[in-house]
Amino acid sequence: MSEEESQESIMWTEKYRPMRLDDIVNQKAAMERLKSMIKSPGNMPHLLFAGPPGTGKTTTALCIARTVLNKYWRDFTLELNASDERGINTVRDRVKTFARYADRRVEIPFRIIILDEADEMTSDAQTALRRIMETYSRGTRFILIGNYSSRIIEPIQSRCAIFRFSRLNEEDVVNYLAEICEKEAVKFDKAALPILSEAAEGDLRHAINILESASTLGEVNSENVRKTAGISGKAKVKDVVNLALEGKLNDARMQLIELTRVYGLSERDFLKYANETIVKLGLPNLGEASEVMAKYDYRLIVGAHPEIQLTALLAELGRIGRDIGFKSK
Repeated sequence: MSEEESQESIMWTEKYRPMRLDDIVNQKAAMERLKSMIKSPGNMPHLLFAGPPGTGKTTTALCIARTVLNKYWRDFTLELNASDERGINTVRDRVKTFARYADRRVEIPFRIIILDEADEMTSDAQTALRRIMETYSRGTRFILIGNYSSRIIEPIQSRCAIFRFSRLNEEDVVNYLAEICEKEAVKFDKAALPILSEAAEGDLRHAINILESASTLGEVNSENVRKTAGISGKAKVKDVVNLALEGKLNDARMQLIELTRVYGLSERDFLKYANETIVKLGLPNLGEASEVMAKYDYRLIVGAHPEIQLTALLAELGRIGRDIGFKSK
């Protein structure tokens, strides 16, 4: 496969992922601090990036790795998704092994370990991570990424420079999407892009995914954007929640399995979208429903089997819906 053909097959979220800090969208204050910091890499501390999804946290971490480690960045950067590999064994084995590995043949200031969704790590794993950060800080820098810095234990926070990423505004999202359309030679209606931005709620990654899906329907216009956004994961989660509240547990469970196994929606994202749906429905017993959501959020964090727990959640939503005679609109 030629390089050109390879580029054509790459998803747009990867194809248009910024390669330099200067190209990160709408995080100017954070980028200015970081650029100043990495001018003298030896003085760079561990970093903690916190903020909503799709705002450039992981991309920024990769840009730093490219800048600091130059052509060796792939060999001396370890990237892990802590929500998938959040146990203490992962920290002790993979992270510790990489952190103490040294190759004197290459002149680099340090190795970089990127822990995505670090706020989903168990408390024990974070405690183990803290000790590793202390032991190997001379030759390794950690970049921790999460939605909520408050879920990172204080001893780790105190060892990091914290950067907070803000949700992207409509103007920045629309301009970036228009730029992609022009590069891909996709016909688009300017009026459709704000609709797309609203559907993505400031998540640029999600916005680009919707844009790519809409482009397969022909012109990126309002109708096609609504069609594509309507079949997005968030809309499907809403359908699952409505089915569960109506007491249709089997139908809700089958759609849940389809979302997680076929479409690859993470259990954490399912729970997040389900909670948003519950709040928007304005249930009279919202307090009870919120307690249920919090219970299963905790169970997923501590490592309980995701599919079993989410099925149990749907069953409890069925009971809550039955108590109020819920009917979806």
